[in-house]
Amino acid sequence: MRNPFKTIRTALATAAIGAAIIATPAFAGGSFAIRYTPTNPDQAQALGLGLSFLSLANGMKASGGNIKQNGFANLAGIAQNGFGNNGVIVQEGKGHQGTIAQNGNNNSCGLFQFGHNTNASCTQNGNGNSSATMVFGW
Repeated sequence: MRNPFKTIRTALATAAIGAAIIATPAFAGGSFAIRYTPTNPDQAQALGLGLSFLSLANGMKASGGNIKQNGFANLAGIAQNGFGNNGVIVQEGKGHQGTIAQNGNNNSCGLFQFGHNTNASCTQNGNGNSSATMVFGW
C-alpha cells in the first residue's frame, strides 16, 4: 500500500506546478482555480482521508457535509445522496458561491475558495470518487 501522505504531497506539488503553468496575471476582477482528481483508487482513498483529517482539524465532522466560512456575502450548499460521503467547503473572503453534489457512496470532495467573488462547484456521481478544488479570486 502506498503512503497516503506521500500521495497527498505529490498531488499538491503537481497542482502547484500546474497552477504555475495555467495561472493568469493578477488583473482586477479575475480568478484562477486548481483542481486535483486522483487517477486511481489508492489516490482517491488518500485524498478522502486527508479531507477527513482536515475536517476534524477545523472542528467539523469527519464525514457528511461540512461548511466553514470566514467573511461575508458567501453562499454554500451541500447535497448528498448515499452513504459514507464527505463534502467540505471552506470559504475565506467575500462574495463566494460554492456547491457540492454527491450521488453514490464513499465520495469525497473538498472545495476551497479564497479572496472574493468566486463561483465553483463539485459534482460526483458513482462510488469512491474524490477531488479537491482551490479557487482564488481578486
